Amino acid sequence: MTAPDYGHSFALWRGAAAEDWQGYTHHPFVEGLRDGSLPRRCFLNYLIQDYVFLVHFARAWSMAVVKSETLEEMKTCATTVDALVNHEMALHIRTCGEAGISEAALFNATEAPANLAYTRYVLDAGMQGDFLDLMAALLPCVMGYAEIGQRLAQTRSADTPYAEWIDTYADLGYQKMCQTVGAMVDQSVARRIGDLEHAPRRDTLQKRFATATRLEIGFWQMGLDLP
Repeated sequence: MTAPDYGHSFALWRGAAAEDWQGYTHHPFVEGLRDGSLPRRCFLNYLIQDYVFLVHFARAWSMAVVKSETLEEMKTCATTVDALVNHEMALHIRTCGEAGISEAALFNATEAPANLAYTRYVLDAGMQGDFLDLMAALLPCVMGYAEIGQRLAQTRSADTPYAEWIDTYADLGYQKMCQTVGAMVDQSVARRIGDLEHAPRRDTLQKRFATATRLEIGFWQMGLDLP
């Protein structure tokens, strides 16, 4: 399947981290969502941790608003915060609520070490670096889920119980958001450093992206390993 188009910068980062990206987007947890073999207990454990993750992720995108240099960057990042807090997290609240887990319990859940490692890495990228450092650390999650959602929507088993999760990220609205973010990142790269392929900061930004991708692999594994 042809990879979706989420911008030139993302495509370069994705391509340079191809092996890790494959491990992330085709992790056994993901394949379990696709064919329905993932144990429900693992899925609920993942959702609890992912809710906590999204709280910190929304904070990171809010930091991107602060680090923006243009109104367009501010608008795109603010829209992403809204999508995370008011839409994506609703799936977690609804699904966990059906299992008897309240939103308060989600918000106050103890973070697993893999969750702590990932969220603090992203926030640290924003604190230490600039807007592009933060984007390189944020994009694996945003674009990866879009790519996974699109692929699974086309290949999933008809009876997988995880269709709602898949549809959330295959949804046209989510896909368009990723395209908008990708275009914004391309403009931000051009404005700040010019040609990404030949910029002095290329390796640093690539390392940010690759590290976040590996942390995504750890996050899926956490979902399988939690008791």
